[in-house]
Parts: sequence; C-alpha cells; structure tokens
Amino acid sequence: MHGTIRISLAVLLALAGTPAAAQESVYDLLLTGGHVIDPANDIDAVRDVAVRDGKIVQVAAAIPTGSAKRIVDVKGLYVVPGLVDIHAHHYGYAGSLFPDETAFPAGTTTVVDAGGPGWRNFEDYQEKILRRARARVFTFINSVGLGMGGEEDDIEDMNPRATADKILAFPDLIVGVKNAHFGGSGWTSVDRAIEAGRLSNTPVILDNTILSWTGRDTRTKVLEKMRPGDIHTHFYNDRHVEILDRRTNRVQPYMHAARKRGVLFDLGHGGGSFLWPVADRAMAQDFPPDTISTDLHAGSILSTESDMPNSISKMLLLGMPLRDVVYRSTVTPARTIKRFPQVGTLGEGRDADIAVLRLDEGVFSFHDAWGKKRLGTQRLLNVLTVRAGEIVYDRDAIAFPDWDAPGSNGRTRE
Repeated sequence: MHGTIRISLAVLLALAGTPAAAQESVYDLLLTGGHVIDPANDIDAVRDVAVRDGKIVQVAAAIPTGSAKRIVDVKGLYVVPGLVDIHAHHYGYAGSLFPDETAFPAGTTTVVDAGGPGWRNFEDYQEKILRRARARVFTFINSVGLGMGGEEDDIEDMNPRATADKILAFPDLIVGVKNAHFGGSGWTSVDRAIEAGRLSNTPVILDNTILSWTGRDTRTKVLEKMRPGDIHTHFYNDRHVEILDRRTNRVQPYMHAARKRGVLFDLGHGGGSFLWPVADRAMAQDFPPDTISTDLHAGSILSTESDMPNSISKMLLLGMPLRDVVYRSTVTPARTIKRFPQVGTLGEGRDADIAVLRLDEGVFSFHDAWGKKRLGTQRLLNVLTVRAGEIVYDRDAIAFPDWDAPGSNGRTRE
C-alpha cells in the first residue's frame, strides 16, 4: 500500500517537471503585444489575448507563449472586438453583397442585413445567406412583404401582424424592422413599420426621405413617430433627416430632444448618405452618430469605399477619439440590436470575434457622397480578422510562418 503511494507521488513529481511545451497547449491562438481597446471592459492598454475552443479565455499582460498552439505577434497594432455593422445589404436587389467577402476584410464579424427580405421571402434569404455565411448575420426584416426585391411603395404589402409574427418565429435571427425607400406621401409606411416593431417588441430602423412633396418632416418623425430605441439611419444626409437648421447651420433643437428621449442615430454611410458639410457641422456641435455603419452594397463599396475602416477613419478626421469610434462600432451597435454582450466585447467566455487594426499616420484623402474630398492625417486599416476563434482574414500574412520554415506546406483553404 505504502509502495503504491510512493510510486504515484513519483509519477506526479515527474509530470510536474515536464516542460510546458511538452504538455498539451492551453490555448489555440494567442495574440501578443497588441494595444487592446475593449470599451465594454474598460481596457485601453497593451495586452495579450488568448483564445481556446472559439472563445476568449484571457486578456492579460504577458501571457506565457509556451501555452499556445499558434502565436501571432501584433505589436504596434490595435486589437478590438470584431466590428459590428448594423446596416449592410446582402439580399434582395442587384447591389447585394455576400457577407463574408466584404465583412471579413474590413474587420467586421457581425453584420445586419438592413431590409433585404420581408416576411414573404425570409426563408429564401435564410437558405441563401444565413445558412451559408461564416460571419454572424442578423436581419432587420423589411416592412414590405417581399422586401427590397418587391415594391417598396406598396402599402398593401405592409402587414404589421405578418411582419411581427415572422420576427417572433425567428427571434435569434431577426433583430427588428426596416422601413426603407418609400417614395409616396404621408406616414402610412412609417406607422406600419413601427406597429410591427411594437407587436414584436423590437426596434425599427427608418430610411425614408423628407423631401417637401412627401408631406413628412423630421420633427414629427423623430419626436412623434419614433420610439426610444428606434434608429434613424443616413444620419449625415440632408434628404433623410434635417439635422441642421438651413439658415443658421445649428443642430435643430428637435434632434437634441429626440436623442434625449432615446431615439438613436446611425451613420449609414452608403453611396449617397455622408456629406462633409453636414457631418462637420454636427460633429463641431457635439452631435455624433450613436452607431457607425456602412450601408455597404455594390455601389457604395466602389463609389465611396464605405467599409467600416474607411467610415471609422472619417470619424477620426472629424475629431472623434479612437476609443470612441471603437465604442460606436462595437458596443453601441450590439446594444442597439439587443445582442450585447453576446457581441461587441472581448470579455472572457465570449465568442472570439476580433479585429486587428493598423493606424497609419500620413496624409490621406477621403471623399463624401457629393464627390468632395477632405484630407486627414490618420487612416485605419484592418489587417487580421478572427471569427469564433478562427483566423478568417490575414491581409499581411502576419499569422503565417516563413515560407522555408519546417512543417506542413498544405493549402490554407481551397
């Protein structure tokens, strides 16, 4: 009996003396030496980030490198939660883009399709987009039954009950209602979208013009129609929201009142919805967007390069601090769609959705929807994207071994 105990202790002592490298790795991926900005956890400092089984397991200084299967040196780079874009287009019209192909190069790991499908064709969208995408994709369902592929002026196809029922049937996939591109007059389209939001207890994101012939105005929309938690996109556009008094260039009092009562304002850059004069004057009066998003589609990605890093860089140019742009690209959009802290943070135990960004210093030209350019001194560029613990984009091959290093020469992906 005593001999058995002595042998067991000897074995334990031998195992304790085994070098860490010879034992099983504790982490699948370790990002070392990067400047972590994680506003949700009040981290703004150089830290390492450790990942195991697709989850964040530790964010700390100087995590031992011998404990990881794969180590990526990210010194001099910013490590942030995967970006959250609540306004993109993946289904329903000719300009739609498949999520992974545009999101991952931009450091975006969570996207929301803004109004592509309606209640009539949601299952088709689910089959073609949701089940195939590696990015995390949510949906603002269109208030029109056939979505953007249908007649968006067709009031008869705006059924609040059917829209709400579809949301309630897919609560993990649909985050709210989109009312968009209605060219008719009056408030019926807005009212029906908001009724669908009320019935489903979800936010509504509005995208409709206030041109004079519509009979709609910004004050009524943001103070009387929209509810706390509802979102108005295309925030720095002069056709969707009259944010500035055209005589004085001051932010309208009703905009401050709307924000105070909980209405949210989204950038929604797009190909026609970011204007330097509006953005500059609003920012100078401390009226920033609550959320930074792209309105990314085939037209905007070519005309204004409105991906997340470029949209964020424009906010840096306008004076928004780096930590704040990260906050408005991660935490606030996640909260807006009621998915925080599932996304938008590097908190331990959360999915390892990570963007690694490089902040370049120099002289850079950025243009708006009017084709006017402005020079800035900083530009953000995404260099590495991790989705659920897997490296899905590596611009500069920083996670790759040297070509002549020993080991497998297998393909990275077919």
